Amino acid sequence: MKYIFEVKIREGHTAEEYADAWVRASELIQQAPGALDTELHRKIGEPDRLIAIAHWASKEQRDAMEAVHDPQIDAIIKSAAPFVEIRSLGAYEEPEWVVMPAIPRHHT
Repeated sequence: MKYIFEVKIREGHTAEEYADAWVRASELIQQAPGALDTELHRKIGEPDRLIAIAHWASKEQRDAMEAVHDPQIDAIIKSAAPFVEIRSLGAYEEPEWVVMPAIPRHHT
């Protein structure tokens, strides 16, 4: 499953400030059972808006990690709170189908 949230950077701060905290917290979170990986994307044309995607083996495993409240993770998240607004977009199932092109595309 995927857990997706949007991050809005407050004026006077940068995405890089948040990314630093996000990487530190993610390194700890990714040690939890069922954690698969995370991604952080900057919105094109809006450098102060990010989307984060956390991949988990199951919602139950993500919920179990969230219930523990690791003090190190809580401290990192609390340190970033003053300069961001975070809005959960929710938990999503893996896709029921994936469409892949028959011919490999070349990226330029």
